[in-house]
Amino acid sequence: MASERKTHRGLTVVGLILSLAMAALESTVVATAMPTVIGDLGGIHQYAWVTTAYLLTSSVLVPICGKLSDIYGRKPVMLFGIAVFLIGSIASGAARSMPQLIAFRALQGAGAGAMQPMAMTISGDIFDLNERARIQGVFGAAWGLFGIIGPMVGGLIVHYLSWRWVFYINIPFGLASAALVASSFHERIEKRRHELDFLGAALLSAGVVALLLATGRLGAGTTLIAAIASVVLFAAFFAVERRAPEPMIPLPLFRRPVMFISNVAGAILGGAMMGTITFVPLFVQGVLHGTPTDAGSAIAPMLIGWPVASAIGGRLIPRVGFRPLIWAGLGVTALAGLALAIGGAHDTPLMLRATTLVFGVGMGLSNVALLIAVQSSVAWDQRGIATASTMFSRLLGGVVAVGVMGGVLTAQLAKDPSIPADAASRLLTAEGARGLDPSVVQHLGEALTSGLTTVFWIIAAMGVVGFIAALWFPRVPLQAAEGEPIAPPSSSSGGLSL
Repeated sequence: MASERKTHRGLTVVGLILSLAMAALESTVVATAMPTVIGDLGGIHQYAWVTTAYLLTSSVLVPICGKLSDIYGRKPVMLFGIAVFLIGSIASGAARSMPQLIAFRALQGAGAGAMQPMAMTISGDIFDLNERARIQGVFGAAWGLFGIIGPMVGGLIVHYLSWRWVFYINIPFGLASAALVASSFHERIEKRRHELDFLGAALLSAGVVALLLATGRLGAGTTLIAAIASVVLFAAFFAVERRAPEPMIPLPLFRRPVMFISNVAGAILGGAMMGTITFVPLFVQGVLHGTPTDAGSAIAPMLIGWPVASAIGGRLIPRVGFRPLIWAGLGVTALAGLALAIGGAHDTPLMLRATTLVFGVGMGLSNVALLIAVQSSVAWDQRGIATASTMFSRLLGGVVAVGVMGGVLTAQLAKDPSIPADAASRLLTAEGARGLDPSVVQHLGEALTSGLTTVFWIIAAMGVVGFIAALWFPRVPLQAAEGEPIAPPSSSSGGLSL
Protein backbone atom coordinates (compact mmCIF):
# COMPACT_ATOMS: atom_id res chain seq x y z
CA MET A 1 0.00 0.00 0.00
CA ALA A 2 1.14 3.56 -0.65
CA SER A 3 2.55 5.71 2.16
CA GLU A 4 3.58 9.33 2.54
CA ARG A 5 7.18 8.25 2.12
CA LYS A 6 7.58 6.99 -1.41
CA THR A 7 8.98 3.56 -2.12
CA HIS A 8 12.01 3.58 -4.38
CA ARG A 9 11.11 0.63 -6.57
CA GLY A 10 14.54 0.23 -8.16
CA LEU A 11 16.46 0.00 -4.88
CA THR A 12 13.73 -2.15 -3.35
CA VAL A 13 14.00 -4.62 -6.21
CA VAL A 14 17.79 -4.77 -5.79
CA GLY A 15 17.28 -5.55 -2.10
CA LEU A 16 14.76 -8.27 -2.95
CA ILE A 17 17.08 -9.75 -5.59
CA LEU A 18 19.89 -9.95 -3.03
CA SER A 19 17.60 -11.88 -0.68
CA LEU A 20 16.76 -14.26 -3.53
CA ALA A 21 20.48 -14.55 -4.24
CA MET A 22 20.96 -15.98 -0.76
CA ALA A 23 18.20 -18.51 -1.36
CA ALA A 24 19.61 -19.49 -4.77
CA LEU A 25 23.12 -19.90 -3.41
CA GLU A 26 21.67 -21.88 -0.51
CA SER A 27 20.01 -24.33 -2.90
CA THR A 28 23.05 -25.08 -5.02
CA VAL A 29 26.13 -24.33 -2.93
CA VAL A 30 24.95 -26.43 0.01
CA ALA A 31 23.74 -29.25 -2.26
CA THR A 32 27.16 -29.26 -3.94
CA ALA A 33 28.99 -29.33 -0.62
CA MET A 34 26.82 -31.90 1.19
CA PRO A 35 28.69 -35.04 0.07
CA THR A 36 31.91 -33.43 1.33
CA VAL A 37 30.19 -32.40 4.57
CA ILE A 38 29.10 -36.01 5.08
CA GLY A 39 32.65 -37.14 4.37
CA ASP A 40 33.91 -34.77 7.10
CA LEU A 41 31.21 -35.10 9.77
CA GLY A 42 29.96 -38.60 8.87
CA GLY A 43 26.34 -39.70 9.13
CA ILE A 44 25.13 -40.47 5.62
CA HIS A 45 21.96 -41.87 7.20
CA GLN A 46 21.23 -38.29 8.28
CA TYR A 47 21.94 -36.93 4.78
CA ALA A 48 18.33 -36.09 3.98
CA TRP A 49 17.77 -34.44 7.38
CA VAL A 50 20.12 -31.57 6.55
CA THR A 51 17.71 -30.64 3.76
CA THR A 52 14.47 -31.65 5.46
CA ALA A 53 15.25 -29.67 8.64
CA TYR A 54 15.63 -26.55 6.51
CA LEU A 55 12.46 -27.32 4.55
CA LEU A 56 10.52 -28.17 7.70
CA THR A 57 11.01 -24.83 9.44
CA SER A 58 10.61 -22.99 6.14
CA SER A 59 7.30 -24.75 5.57
CA VAL A 60 6.00 -23.94 9.04
CA LEU A 61 7.02 -20.28 8.96
CA VAL A 62 5.86 -19.45 5.42
CA PRO A 63 2.09 -19.33 6.09
CA ILE A 64 2.56 -17.83 9.55
CA CYS A 65 4.72 -15.01 8.19
CA GLY A 66 2.40 -14.55 5.22
CA LYS A 67 -0.48 -13.94 7.62
CA LEU A 68 1.59 -11.66 9.84
CA SER A 69 2.57 -9.59 6.80
CA ASP A 70 -1.12 -9.02 5.98
CA ILE A 71 -1.57 -7.71 9.53
CA TYR A 72 1.63 -5.87 10.36
CA GLY A 73 3.14 -5.24 6.93
CA ARG A 74 5.74 -6.87 4.71
CA LYS A 75 8.79 -4.88 5.82
CA PRO A 76 9.16 -6.00 9.47
CA VAL A 77 8.59 -9.63 8.48
CA MET A 78 11.18 -9.38 5.70
CA LEU A 79 13.83 -7.85 7.98
CA PHE A 80 13.14 -10.44 10.67
CA GLY A 81 13.61 -13.22 8.12
CA ILE A 82 16.92 -11.86 6.87
CA ALA A 83 18.27 -11.55 10.44
CA VAL A 84 17.32 -15.11 11.41
CA PHE A 85 18.66 -16.49 8.13
CA LEU A 86 22.04 -14.86 8.72
CA ILE A 87 22.25 -16.14 12.29
CA GLY A 88 21.44 -19.64 11.05
CA SER A 89 24.06 -19.36 8.29
CA ILE A 90 26.82 -18.36 10.71
CA ALA A 91 25.87 -21.12 13.14
CA SER A 92 25.74 -23.74 10.35
CA GLY A 93 29.22 -22.79 9.24
CA ALA A 94 30.47 -23.33 12.80
CA ALA A 95 28.74 -26.74 13.27
CA ARG A 96 30.95 -29.53 14.63
CA SER A 97 28.59 -32.49 14.20
CA MET A 98 25.69 -33.58 12.04
CA PRO A 99 23.09 -33.00 14.79
CA GLN A 100 24.41 -29.45 15.23
CA LEU A 101 24.32 -28.82 11.48
CA ILE A 102 20.76 -30.13 11.25
CA ALA A 103 19.65 -27.88 14.14
CA PHE A 104 21.29 -24.78 12.69
CA ARG A 105 19.90 -25.53 9.23
CA ALA A 106 16.48 -25.58 10.86
CA LEU A 107 17.15 -22.06 12.20
CA GLN A 108 18.31 -20.97 8.77
CA GLY A 109 15.12 -22.40 7.27
CA ALA A 110 13.02 -20.40 9.73
CA GLY A 111 14.58 -17.23 8.37
CA ALA A 112 13.96 -18.34 4.81
CA GLY A 113 10.32 -19.02 5.68
CA ALA A 114 9.89 -15.36 6.51
CA MET A 115 12.20 -13.94 3.86
CA GLN A 116 11.35 -15.70 0.61
CA PRO A 117 7.55 -15.22 0.42
CA MET A 118 7.97 -11.56 1.34
CA ALA A 119 10.15 -10.93 -1.70
CA MET A 120 7.37 -12.22 -3.97
CA THR A 121 4.62 -10.44 -2.01
CA ILE A 122 6.39 -7.08 -2.00
CA SER A 123 6.86 -7.30 -5.76
CA GLY A 124 3.12 -7.96 -6.03
CA ASP A 125 2.45 -4.83 -3.97
CA ILE A 126 4.59 -2.34 -5.87
CA PHE A 127 3.91 -3.51 -9.46
CA ASP A 128 0.68 -3.90 -11.43
CA LEU A 129 -0.23 -7.10 -13.25
CA ASN A 130 1.71 -6.53 -16.49
CA GLU A 131 4.77 -5.27 -14.62
CA ARG A 132 4.45 -8.10 -12.12
CA ALA A 133 4.68 -10.70 -14.87
CA ARG A 134 7.86 -9.10 -16.19
CA ILE A 135 9.49 -8.54 -12.79
CA GLN A 136 9.07 -12.22 -12.02
CA GLY A 137 11.22 -12.81 -15.09
CA VAL A 138 13.83 -10.47 -13.64
CA PHE A 139 13.71 -12.35 -10.35
CA GLY A 140 13.97 -15.65 -12.23
CA ALA A 141 17.01 -14.43 -14.13
CA ALA A 142 18.67 -13.32 -10.88
CA TRP A 143 17.89 -16.69 -9.27
CA GLY A 144 19.38 -18.44 -12.28
CA LEU A 145 22.51 -16.30 -12.32
CA PHE A 146 23.33 -17.00 -8.70
CA GLY A 147 22.21 -20.59 -9.11
CA ILE A 148 24.67 -21.04 -11.97
CA ILE A 149 27.44 -19.39 -9.98
CA GLY A 150 26.56 -21.49 -6.93
CA PRO A 151 27.87 -24.90 -8.01
CA MET A 152 31.11 -23.40 -9.33
CA VAL A 153 31.59 -21.31 -6.19
CA GLY A 154 30.66 -24.28 -4.03
CA GLY A 155 33.14 -26.54 -5.75
CA LEU A 156 35.92 -23.95 -5.44
CA ILE A 157 35.12 -23.23 -1.79
CA VAL A 158 35.12 -26.92 -0.89
CA HIS A 159 38.34 -27.52 -2.83
CA TYR A 160 40.40 -24.51 -1.75
CA LEU A 161 38.87 -23.39 1.57
CA SER A 162 36.37 -25.37 3.60
CA TRP A 163 32.75 -26.41 3.24
CA ARG A 164 32.01 -24.06 6.15
CA TRP A 165 32.40 -21.06 3.86
CA VAL A 166 29.39 -22.14 1.79
CA PHE A 167 27.34 -20.79 4.73
CA TYR A 168 29.45 -17.74 5.51
CA ILE A 169 29.04 -16.51 1.91
CA ASN A 170 25.49 -15.42 2.79
CA ILE A 171 26.63 -12.68 5.16
CA PRO A 172 27.37 -9.80 2.71
CA PHE A 173 24.22 -10.51 0.68
CA GLY A 174 22.04 -10.48 3.78
CA LEU A 175 23.44 -7.26 5.20
CA ALA A 176 23.09 -5.43 1.87
CA SER A 177 19.54 -6.72 1.33
CA ALA A 178 18.41 -5.64 4.80
CA ALA A 179 19.89 -2.17 4.36
CA LEU A 180 18.17 -1.60 0.98
CA VAL A 181 14.75 -2.90 2.05
CA ALA A 182 14.84 -0.90 5.29
CA SER A 183 15.71 2.36 3.56
CA SER A 184 13.82 2.08 0.25
CA PHE A 185 10.55 0.20 0.84
CA HIS A 186 7.73 2.00 2.67
CA GLU A 187 4.13 0.99 3.34
CA ARG A 188 1.15 2.23 5.31
CA ILE A 189 -0.67 -0.34 7.44
CA GLU A 190 -4.14 0.19 8.85
CA LYS A 191 -3.77 0.02 12.63
CA ARG A 192 -6.50 -1.97 14.37
CA ARG A 193 -6.80 -4.65 17.00
CA HIS A 194 -6.03 -8.16 15.77
CA GLU A 195 -6.63 -11.59 17.28
CA LEU A 196 -3.66 -13.72 16.37
CA ASP A 197 -4.40 -17.39 15.75
CA PHE A 198 -1.76 -18.86 18.09
CA LEU A 199 -3.54 -22.18 18.45
CA GLY A 200 -3.81 -22.60 14.68
CA ALA A 201 -0.12 -21.79 14.26
CA ALA A 202 0.86 -24.32 16.95
CA LEU A 203 -1.30 -27.08 15.47
CA LEU A 204 0.02 -26.41 11.97
CA SER A 205 3.62 -26.54 13.17
CA ALA A 206 3.08 -29.76 15.11
CA GLY A 207 1.23 -31.35 12.20
CA VAL A 208 4.07 -30.62 9.78
CA VAL A 209 6.66 -32.05 12.22
CA ALA A 210 4.59 -35.22 12.66
CA LEU A 211 4.18 -35.52 8.89
CA LEU A 212 7.94 -35.29 8.43
CA LEU A 213 8.54 -38.01 11.01
CA ALA A 214 5.93 -40.21 9.35
CA THR A 215 7.46 -39.88 5.89
CA GLY A 216 11.15 -39.72 6.78
CA ARG A 217 11.51 -42.79 9.00
CA LEU A 218 10.47 -45.69 6.76
CA GLY A 219 10.68 -48.95 8.67
CA ALA A 220 11.03 -47.24 12.06
CA GLY A 221 8.66 -48.14 14.88
CA THR A 222 7.50 -44.53 15.23
CA THR A 223 6.23 -44.24 11.66
CA LEU A 224 2.65 -45.34 12.33
CA ILE A 225 2.40 -43.24 15.50
CA ALA A 226 3.70 -40.17 13.68
CA ALA A 227 1.29 -40.73 10.79
CA ILE A 228 -1.70 -40.97 13.14
CA ALA A 229 -0.52 -37.90 15.06
CA SER A 230 -0.19 -35.97 11.79
CA VAL A 231 -3.76 -36.80 10.75
CA VAL A 232 -5.14 -35.83 14.17
CA LEU A 233 -3.19 -32.57 14.34
CA PHE A 234 -4.18 -31.45 10.84
CA ALA A 235 -7.82 -32.33 11.54
CA ALA A 236 -7.67 -30.22 14.71
CA PHE A 237 -6.01 -27.40 12.76
CA PHE A 238 -8.81 -27.30 10.17
CA ALA A 239 -11.42 -27.35 12.95
CA VAL A 240 -9.75 -24.41 14.69
CA GLU A 241 -9.38 -22.44 11.45
CA ARG A 242 -13.12 -22.68 10.75
CA ARG A 243 -13.92 -20.90 14.04
CA ALA A 244 -10.97 -18.50 14.41
CA PRO A 245 -11.85 -14.77 14.00
CA GLU A 246 -8.60 -14.24 12.05
CA PRO A 247 -7.49 -17.72 10.93
CA MET A 248 -3.86 -18.40 10.15
CA ILE A 249 -4.93 -19.79 6.76
CA PRO A 250 -8.41 -18.62 5.63
CA LEU A 251 -9.96 -21.89 4.43
CA PRO A 252 -12.53 -20.17 2.12
CA LEU A 253 -9.59 -19.14 -0.07
CA PHE A 254 -9.12 -22.78 -1.04
CA ARG A 255 -12.66 -23.11 -2.29
CA ARG A 256 -11.42 -21.20 -5.29
CA PRO A 257 -10.19 -23.62 -7.97
CA VAL A 258 -7.25 -21.29 -8.69
CA MET A 259 -5.96 -21.61 -5.14
CA PHE A 260 -6.69 -25.32 -4.76
CA ILE A 261 -5.09 -26.49 -8.02
CA SER A 262 -2.14 -24.10 -7.61
CA ASN A 263 -1.37 -25.52 -4.18
CA VAL A 264 -1.70 -29.14 -5.29
CA ALA A 265 0.54 -28.54 -8.31
CA GLY A 266 2.97 -26.53 -6.17
CA ALA A 267 3.33 -29.35 -3.65
CA ILE A 268 4.08 -31.87 -6.39
CA LEU A 269 6.54 -29.54 -8.12
CA GLY A 270 8.28 -28.82 -4.83
CA GLY A 271 8.76 -32.50 -4.12
CA ALA A 272 10.15 -33.22 -7.56
CA MET A 273 12.44 -30.18 -7.47
CA MET A 274 13.90 -30.82 -3.99
CA GLY A 275 14.33 -34.51 -4.75
CA THR A 276 16.33 -33.65 -7.85
CA ILE A 277 18.47 -31.01 -6.13
CA THR A 278 19.14 -33.25 -3.12
CA PHE A 279 19.83 -36.64 -4.71
CA VAL A 280 21.36 -35.97 -8.13
CA PRO A 281 24.61 -34.64 -6.52
CA LEU A 282 24.72 -37.76 -4.32
CA PHE A 283 24.32 -39.93 -7.44
CA VAL A 284 27.19 -38.11 -9.16
CA GLN A 285 29.62 -38.51 -6.24
CA GLY A 286 28.45 -41.82 -4.79
CA VAL A 287 27.71 -43.77 -8.01
CA LEU A 288 29.64 -41.99 -10.77
CA HIS A 289 32.54 -41.12 -8.39
CA GLY A 290 32.59 -37.48 -9.51
CA THR A 291 34.04 -34.51 -7.66
CA PRO A 292 32.05 -31.90 -5.69
CA THR A 293 32.33 -29.63 -8.73
CA ASP A 294 30.91 -32.38 -10.94
CA ALA A 295 28.03 -32.80 -8.49
CA GLY A 296 27.23 -29.10 -8.62
CA SER A 297 27.48 -28.90 -12.39
CA ALA A 298 24.94 -31.72 -12.71
CA ILE A 299 22.17 -29.55 -11.27
CA ALA A 300 23.45 -26.20 -12.57
CA PRO A 301 21.58 -26.51 -15.92
CA MET A 302 18.29 -26.57 -14.00
CA LEU A 303 19.14 -23.08 -12.82
CA ILE A 304 19.84 -21.99 -16.39
CA GLY A 305 16.62 -23.32 -17.87
CA TRP A 306 14.50 -22.05 -14.97
CA PRO A 307 15.23 -18.29 -15.28
CA VAL A 308 15.21 -18.30 -19.07
CA ALA A 309 11.82 -20.04 -19.13
CA SER A 310 10.57 -17.81 -16.30
CA ALA A 311 11.53 -14.64 -18.16
CA ILE A 312 9.90 -15.87 -21.37
CA GLY A 313 6.83 -17.06 -19.50
CA GLY A 314 6.44 -13.74 -17.69
CA ARG A 315 6.30 -11.90 -21.01
CA LEU A 316 3.92 -14.44 -22.55
CA ILE A 317 1.32 -14.32 -19.76
CA PRO A 318 -0.42 -11.11 -20.99
CA ARG A 319 -0.63 -12.65 -24.49
CA VAL A 320 -1.59 -16.29 -23.93
CA GLY A 321 -2.88 -16.40 -20.35
CA PHE A 322 -1.95 -18.68 -17.49
CA ARG A 323 -3.23 -22.13 -18.48
CA PRO A 324 -1.10 -22.80 -21.59
CA LEU A 325 2.09 -21.99 -19.66
CA ILE A 326 1.07 -24.13 -16.68
CA TRP A 327 0.21 -27.08 -18.93
CA ALA A 328 3.42 -26.73 -20.94
CA GLY A 329 5.61 -26.32 -17.86
CA LEU A 330 4.22 -29.29 -15.98
CA GLY A 331 4.27 -31.44 -19.10
CA VAL A 332 7.95 -30.69 -19.67
CA THR A 333 8.70 -31.37 -15.99
CA ALA A 334 7.01 -34.77 -16.24
CA LEU A 335 9.08 -35.67 -19.32
CA ALA A 336 12.30 -34.67 -17.55
CA GLY A 337 11.41 -36.80 -14.53
CA LEU A 338 10.75 -39.80 -16.75
CA ALA A 339 14.06 -39.27 -18.55
CA LEU A 340 15.89 -39.17 -15.21
CA ALA A 341 14.26 -42.41 -14.05
CA ILE A 342 14.60 -44.32 -17.33
CA GLY A 343 18.30 -43.44 -17.50
CA GLY A 344 18.80 -44.90 -14.00
CA ALA A 345 22.17 -46.58 -13.57
CA HIS A 346 23.06 -45.73 -17.18
CA ASP A 347 22.95 -41.98 -16.56
CA THR A 348 26.11 -40.07 -17.40
CA PRO A 349 27.08 -36.55 -16.30
CA LEU A 350 26.10 -35.23 -19.75
CA MET A 351 22.69 -36.96 -19.65
CA LEU A 352 22.06 -35.66 -16.15
CA ARG A 353 22.87 -32.09 -17.21
CA ALA A 354 20.51 -32.32 -20.19
CA THR A 355 17.75 -33.73 -17.99
CA THR A 356 18.08 -31.09 -15.29
CA LEU A 357 18.12 -28.37 -17.97
CA VAL A 358 14.76 -29.59 -19.30
CA PHE A 359 13.47 -29.93 -15.74
CA GLY A 360 14.38 -26.29 -15.06
CA VAL A 361 12.55 -25.11 -18.20
CA GLY A 362 9.38 -26.82 -17.01
CA MET A 363 9.70 -25.39 -13.50
CA GLY A 364 10.27 -21.88 -14.84
CA LEU A 365 7.24 -21.88 -17.12
CA SER A 366 4.83 -23.33 -14.57
CA ASN A 367 5.95 -21.56 -11.39
CA VAL A 368 5.76 -18.01 -12.73
CA ALA A 369 2.27 -18.61 -14.13
CA LEU A 370 1.00 -20.29 -10.95
CA LEU A 371 2.33 -17.53 -8.69
CA ILE A 372 0.97 -14.60 -10.70
CA ALA A 373 -2.39 -16.33 -11.19
CA VAL A 374 -2.74 -16.63 -7.42
CA GLN A 375 -1.63 -13.04 -6.75
CA SER A 376 -4.04 -11.74 -9.39
CA SER A 377 -7.01 -13.54 -7.84
CA VAL A 378 -6.93 -11.80 -4.41
CA ALA A 379 -6.84 -8.30 -2.94
CA TRP A 380 -3.97 -6.71 -0.97
CA ASP A 381 -5.13 -7.86 2.47
CA GLN A 382 -5.02 -11.50 1.36
CA ARG A 383 -2.06 -11.38 -1.01
CA GLY A 384 0.48 -12.15 1.68
CA ILE A 385 -1.18 -15.38 2.81
CA ALA A 386 -2.17 -16.31 -0.76
CA THR A 387 1.42 -15.97 -1.98
CA ALA A 388 2.72 -17.71 1.13
CA SER A 389 0.29 -20.59 0.69
CA THR A 390 1.73 -21.45 -2.72
CA MET A 391 5.25 -21.42 -1.29
CA PHE A 392 4.07 -23.40 1.75
CA SER A 393 2.65 -26.09 -0.51
CA ARG A 394 5.85 -26.25 -2.51
CA LEU A 395 8.01 -26.46 0.61
CA LEU A 396 5.74 -29.00 2.27
CA GLY A 397 5.88 -31.10 -0.87
CA GLY A 398 9.66 -30.91 -0.69
CA VAL A 399 9.68 -31.91 2.99
CA VAL A 400 7.52 -34.97 2.42
CA ALA A 401 9.23 -36.03 -0.80
CA VAL A 402 12.80 -35.70 0.49
CA GLY A 403 11.78 -37.49 3.68
CA VAL A 404 10.30 -40.39 1.72
CA MET A 405 13.22 -40.52 -0.69
CA GLY A 406 15.73 -40.41 2.15
CA GLY A 407 13.87 -43.24 3.87
CA VAL A 408 13.91 -45.31 0.66
CA LEU A 409 17.66 -44.80 0.29
CA THR A 410 18.37 -45.60 3.95
CA ALA A 411 16.27 -48.78 3.75
CA GLN A 412 18.13 -49.90 0.63
CA LEU A 413 21.55 -49.39 2.27
CA ALA A 414 20.40 -51.30 5.37
CA LYS A 415 19.41 -54.38 3.33
CA ASP A 416 23.00 -55.51 2.78
CA PRO A 417 24.62 -56.53 6.11
CA SER A 418 28.05 -56.61 4.46
CA ILE A 419 28.06 -52.81 4.20
CA PRO A 420 29.50 -51.14 7.37
CA ALA A 421 27.42 -48.31 8.84
CA ASP A 422 29.95 -45.60 7.93
CA ALA A 423 30.99 -47.00 4.54
CA ALA A 424 28.64 -44.84 2.47
CA SER A 425 29.91 -41.66 4.13
CA ARG A 426 33.54 -42.69 3.53
CA LEU A 427 32.84 -43.44 -0.14
CA LEU A 428 32.11 -39.76 -0.77
CA THR A 429 35.71 -38.66 -0.21
CA ALA A 430 38.74 -39.92 -2.11
CA GLU A 431 40.69 -40.62 1.11
CA GLY A 432 37.82 -42.54 2.68
CA ALA A 433 37.14 -44.60 -0.44
CA ARG A 434 40.77 -45.74 -0.64
CA GLY A 435 40.44 -47.23 2.84
CA LEU A 436 37.44 -49.42 1.96
CA ASP A 437 37.64 -53.04 0.93
CA PRO A 438 36.98 -53.42 -2.84
CA SER A 439 34.10 -55.82 -2.18
CA VAL A 440 32.46 -53.28 0.14
CA VAL A 441 32.83 -50.59 -2.51
CA GLN A 442 31.14 -52.87 -5.04
CA HIS A 443 28.23 -53.77 -2.75
CA LEU A 444 27.85 -50.15 -1.69
CA GLY A 445 27.80 -48.94 -5.28
CA GLU A 446 25.09 -51.45 -6.14
CA ALA A 447 23.00 -50.44 -3.12
CA LEU A 448 23.33 -46.72 -3.87
CA THR A 449 22.48 -47.28 -7.53
CA SER A 450 19.39 -49.30 -6.65
CA GLY A 451 18.20 -46.85 -3.99
CA LEU A 452 18.76 -43.73 -6.09
CA THR A 453 17.11 -45.29 -9.15
CA THR A 454 14.01 -45.83 -7.02
CA VAL A 455 14.25 -42.21 -5.88
CA PHE A 456 14.35 -41.06 -9.51
CA TRP A 457 11.22 -43.08 -10.30
CA ILE A 458 9.45 -41.33 -7.42
CA ILE A 459 10.44 -37.99 -8.97
CA ALA A 460 9.09 -39.13 -12.35
CA ALA A 461 5.77 -40.23 -10.82
CA MET A 462 5.37 -36.85 -9.13
CA GLY A 463 5.95 -35.08 -12.43
CA VAL A 464 3.24 -37.11 -14.16
CA VAL A 465 0.73 -36.57 -11.34
CA GLY A 466 1.48 -32.83 -11.38
CA PHE A 467 0.72 -32.61 -15.09
CA ILE A 468 -2.56 -34.46 -14.63
CA ALA A 469 -3.56 -32.08 -11.80
CA ALA A 470 -2.78 -29.07 -14.03
CA LEU A 471 -5.34 -30.17 -16.60
CA TRP A 472 -8.06 -28.99 -14.19
CA PHE A 473 -6.59 -25.49 -13.76
CA PRO A 474 -9.39 -22.94 -14.37
CA ARG A 475 -9.38 -19.89 -16.60
CA VAL A 476 -8.12 -16.80 -14.74
CA PRO A 477 -8.92 -13.30 -16.10
CA LEU A 478 -5.86 -11.28 -17.06
CA GLN A 479 -6.66 -8.49 -14.64
CA ALA A 480 -6.21 -7.68 -10.98
CA ALA A 481 -8.76 -8.93 -8.49
CA GLU A 482 -11.85 -6.74 -8.26
CA GLY A 483 -11.31 -3.94 -5.78
CA GLU A 484 -7.57 -4.62 -5.45
CA PRO A 485 -5.86 -1.48 -4.05
CA ILE A 486 -2.81 -1.18 -6.30
CA ALA A 487 -0.86 2.03 -5.93
CA PRO A 488 -0.39 3.85 -9.27
CA PRO A 489 3.16 4.20 -10.63
CA SER A 490 3.26 7.85 -9.52
CA SER A 491 3.16 6.78 -5.87
CA SER A 492 6.57 5.15 -6.16
CA SER A 493 9.87 6.65 -7.19
CA GLY A 494 12.73 5.10 -9.08
CA GLY A 495 10.42 3.06 -11.30
CA LEU A 496 11.93 0.29 -13.36
CA SER A 497 11.59 0.13 -17.11
CA LEU A 498 9.88 -3.20 -17.62
